[in-house]
Amino acid sequence: MNISKLTRHIAALGILATSYTANAQSPAKFIDPANMDLSVKPGDDFYTYASGTWIKNNPVPAKETRWGTFNELRDFNINAVKGLVEDAATDKSVSEGSVKKRVGDFFAAAMDSSAIEKLGYCPIKADLEKIKQLKSIQDILDHTAYMRVSGLASPMFGFSVGQDRKNVTKYVPQLGQGGTTLPDRDYYLKDDSRSVKIREAYTNYMTTLFGLIGYKNDEAKKKAATVLSIEKRLADAQMSRVEMRDPYKTYNKFTVADFSKTTPFVDWAKMLLKLKVNAQDTILVSSPKFFVAFDEILKSVPLKNWKTYLEWNILKNSAPNLSSPFVAANFTFNQVQSGQKVQTPRWQRMSQLTDGTIGELLGQLYVAKYFKPDAKLRMTELISNLRKAFEIRIKNLDWMSAPTKEKALAKLNAFVPKIGYPDKWKTYDGLVISRTTYFQNLRNAGEWGYKEMIDQLGKPVDRTRFGMTPPTVNAYYSATMNEIVFPAGILQFPFFDPNADDAVNYGGIGAVIGHEMSHGFDDSGSQYDKDGNLRNWWTDEDKTKFETKTKALGEQFDAYTVLDTIHVIGKLTMGENIGDLGGLNAAYTAFKLTKQGQSNEKIDGFTPDQRFFLSWAQVWRGNILPESAAQLIKTDPHSPGPYRTIGAPVNMDAWYEAFDVKPGDKLFKKPEDRIRMW
Repeated sequence: MNISKLTRHIAALGILATSYTANAQSPAKFIDPANMDLSVKPGDDFYTYASGTWIKNNPVPAKETRWGTFNELRDFNINAVKGLVEDAATDKSVSEGSVKKRVGDFFAAAMDSSAIEKLGYCPIKADLEKIKQLKSIQDILDHTAYMRVSGLASPMFGFSVGQDRKNVTKYVPQLGQGGTTLPDRDYYLKDDSRSVKIREAYTNYMTTLFGLIGYKNDEAKKKAATVLSIEKRLADAQMSRVEMRDPYKTYNKFTVADFSKTTPFVDWAKMLLKLKVNAQDTILVSSPKFFVAFDEILKSVPLKNWKTYLEWNILKNSAPNLSSPFVAANFTFNQVQSGQKVQTPRWQRMSQLTDGTIGELLGQLYVAKYFKPDAKLRMTELISNLRKAFEIRIKNLDWMSAPTKEKALAKLNAFVPKIGYPDKWKTYDGLVISRTTYFQNLRNAGEWGYKEMIDQLGKPVDRTRFGMTPPTVNAYYSATMNEIVFPAGILQFPFFDPNADDAVNYGGIGAVIGHEMSHGFDDSGSQYDKDGNLRNWWTDEDKTKFETKTKALGEQFDAYTVLDTIHVIGKLTMGENIGDLGGLNAAYTAFKLTKQGQSNEKIDGFTPDQRFFLSWAQVWRGNILPESAAQLIKTDPHSPGPYRTIGAPVNMDAWYEAFDVKPGDKLFKKPEDRIRMW
């Protein structure tokens, strides 16, 4: 599901909690010293102190690229989903057209390996043949629209329908940069050893796939070089990930006629009609310079090369869903990027695909079995507590003036929480799912999803929608909706436990909920008002003070490295780092309002404040393969786990007091250097 349409920030995860006191009879150790490395001083290396033994004893499984607390819950959830889809696929009593029948048919078709093997690449032969018949660049453009509308692929550029960020009651067509395959433009443009290695693996991958559809090796190599050449030019025209974080820089509204003047080779009025968009005279463009360059590339690349490029787009989108030689080639390429040792089992990939394709059908089965009735009530309670804590903190800010505080409080009070699952389920009316045609099911779903997106135009904005499916282990904040959303998948152990003390629940999920709230006030989210519109509500002086604080936070994270020499990109991770700093502070304020928060009673040898920070630390513990660590530094807006563990606490006086951190300790920051934001 393309949740980028929501124009929101994704936090790594969030979960529920409420006010509970530990059960004295409970044998569970929610903060277990056996997981820690008590030989390390917390002020020198809080990450290892809190989780060192757990990290040593929990290497990354062969089928994973990283392993931590979040992965444990995801693993539980995917096994839960497996039980649901297998039951649905084998239940002979279900009625035709029912939710369970449709889920079961989709999964059964996806697991029919023998049928998939027999077909080879037959499911895409007709599509590849159509490309051979194209006779002009206009044919190429028309066919890219056809490919998108029919759920085949999204070549050349990005296209979606979403809210107008300056008038969020309206949906508007939106164009964005795109057309490339590698995870970031830098992999095309830089010549460091890792980028070169990935480009070589990519070339080999393309050569293999072209070979699998009948091209001789020399021709396959030429085609791979052609695609790489086109994609490199498209990458060169793209804005960086850091630039794309600026909501004003990426907000460029044109009339369709005026935008067409910037791209003489592309008539966007005609293109929009081919994209099934009617009666729309304006369009939002995130990167106008990309489309100026795209127009030039379109003119200068020969027709036969564009045909090869379109062939490749069909191949790369289809490969994971064709016969085993295609799947194996796809995994080999991904392996170079991620370091993953063995292919994820088919049942797991197909369970995830079922969730990603018909998630609100599967979600109904998931919620019925795994979403406890009291979870919503408890979650609502905690959100209320965190909102109160955030209000207290805003009112007490010494760097913000009264007029800006008033606007900030109005935005905080306007937050809309969504918990668990949508009030109104998608029915997927018109989506045909057959038990015998796996690939066609995916095509049907792609076409159905595109039509559903286009059909939003001209209608009121639907504020009931979820951008994630119920089994998802994640959470998000949407700037244009001004909402915080917590799917059912994360509202469970190990992030929340009714028998845990408040320190554990507030330091864990409480902080993550606070994190989502803080996204409304991070460097990007703070530029949207209480209604979700991109509109300044700050005084100039307050904005300058805030930017000074964000600059200091960026410099703090810039200094952190992975694999010894690769630096965290402070500007790329800024939103998430502000989310962590604001979220942990708000959770601590909320915790201090509880009975345990106001006591000094130790549990398992730790004070309440120590347990609060240790709970936070164990949320971020984990191991990651070096290849994945190197890739995520370029592509992930979240900082690595070790630095999320320490990044916020080293700016909080309470952490220093809890663990007696003194000058001379490696993590010590002078009080005047601690960043105090929200």
